[in-house]
Amino acid sequence: MSQNNFIAGVPWRNPRDLKTLVENRTTYTLDSCELNIFETHQEASDVNLVFGDLVLTTMLKGKKVMHLFDRPGFDYLPGESVIVPPNEVMKIDFPEAQWDNPTQCIALSISKEMIENTFNMLNERLPDKVLSQEWGLDLSYFHLINTQDLSEIINRFIKIGVKERSKEKDLIASLALKELLIRLNQTQAREMLQKTYKELSSGNRLAHVVDFIKKNIRENLTLEQLASQACMSKSHFVRTFKQELGQTPVEFILSERLKLARYYLQIGGFQVKEVAVMSGFNSIGYFIRAFKQEYGTTPKSFQKQ
Repeated sequence: MSQNNFIAGVPWRNPRDLKTLVENRTTYTLDSCELNIFETHQEASDVNLVFGDLVLTTMLKGKKVMHLFDRPGFDYLPGESVIVPPNEVMKIDFPEAQWDNPTQCIALSISKEMIENTFNMLNERLPDKVLSQEWGLDLSYFHLINTQDLSEIINRFIKIGVKERSKEKDLIASLALKELLIRLNQTQAREMLQKTYKELSSGNRLAHVVDFIKKNIRENLTLEQLASQACMSKSHFVRTFKQELGQTPVEFILSERLKLARYYLQIGGFQVKEVAVMSGFNSIGYFIRAFKQEYGTTPKSFQKQ
């Protein structure tokens, strides 16, 4: 998990102001949305929570077990987000929450009008989607690992909701909400592509490129080569890839190589230099720097852990 993908800067309630030790709620109301901060200081189970609008929840500290859509519960950890549709009951367990190990989570409820207006605008202005037919949220992919772009805009939105005091606060929040919805769409697209690229590769140009990258991850991949695989010009390919997935092709390749390197380090039996070569890195120094930036530790330290 990238160290850049965690959310920071959310205030805790003063202990004297806590009305309850389970899902104590602080609310900041803005036009088109409501920002809620929840903190829990004791173990609990079967805590129900429901909103009338679509909600983006993001885990900040501690651990929850979330039950949604009548499915088995799943661990919900910092660096992750969950999208919940309107009127869907979240059943939550807090198996580890204590006074000295609390959980903290935000829930951002977004009005139906804001969501529709944003995606209608995108479908009018940027209609040539390659991966999917149109802009919008796909609730099949509701449990997400935060990307850096998504984390940055969530951080910025929290700062607006909690600290902004200007007359323009609602306008600034509205613009940030639009960007947040775009980043959510792109994060979902990457999640979907990671799970379906093989079956989509014969009929979708971006899925075909992702399949090609994964099969040739140790090779020296060029933008010209990837654009050719997509049957696009280089500039059109780079623009389309970034627009739909929220990452440049170069950033995507680096991310794939680092994930592969982490896998080799976890299974053990390889020297760091070997892992770098096996993962497609030509420079051991660059590999170590990139790995540390992404995971917050050096490959050697990660291997020991």
